Amino acid sequence: MTPKKTKAFDIKAFLNKANGGRTIATYPTNARIFEQGDPADAIFYIQKGKIKLTVISKQGKEAVIAILGESDFFGEGCLAGQPLRMASATAISECTAMKLAKPVVVKLLREEPVFAERFLTHLLTRNIKIEEDLVDQLFNSSEKRLARVLLLLANFGKDTKPEEVIPKISQETLAGIVGTTRSRVSFFMNRFRKLGFIDYNGGLTIHSSLLNVILHD
Repeated sequence: MTPKKTKAFDIKAFLNKANGGRTIATYPTNARIFEQGDPADAIFYIQKGKIKLTVISKQGKEAVIAILGESDFFGEGCLAGQPLRMASATAISECTAMKLAKPVVVKLLREEPVFAERFLTHLLTRNIKIEEDLVDQLFNSSEKRLARVLLLLANFGKDTKPEEVIPKISQETLAGIVGTTRSRVSFFMNRFRKLGFIDYNGGLTIHSSLLNVILHD
C-alpha cells in the first residue's frame, strides 16, 4: 500500500491568508501599528510597504532603530518573554501587514520546519544588520551613513530587485536613522542630487552610482 503523502507547508500561501490567529490590515503613511509600552502578544509580517521602529528615551528623545520592508517580521520580542513593546512601529509608506498571535507562531515554530527556517533566517539577517549598523556608526562619516541608508531602503545589496524609487521619507526620519541633524541630511541630499546620485520625482529615485559615496575614501 502506497503511503499517503503529507501536503507540504506553503509558507507564502500561509503568510498571505488571514485565518485562525492571523489578521491582515493596511496602515496609511504615519499610522502607528503599536506603541512602545503596549502589551507584546503578537508578531507582524510585512506584505507591502515599509515601517520604522523607534524608541523614546525618558528625556523624550526619539531614535530610529530599524527600517523594515516587504517580507520582514517585527515585534518578535514577545517570543523571548517581553511582556511590553520595547519600541514603537510606524508605517512610513502605506503598509499591509499580517498580525500573527504569539500562540500561532509558537505552534508553527514547533511543527513547521519551513516556517522555522524562514523565521530563523530573518533573525540572523536582522542580527547581521544590527552589527553592520554599529560598525557604520562607529567608523563612517554621516555622509556615508546616509548613502548606506538610502541604498538599503532601495534594496540594493539584497537578493530582491533594487527599487530605484522609494516612498517619500522625511529628512527627520533619515536624520534619526543616520544619527545626525536634519540640516546635515538636507545638505547631503542636495549634494547627492547635484551629483546625479538621486532624483526627486514624486518619490525618491536612488541610482546605483550612490555606491561611489560609500566606496570612496
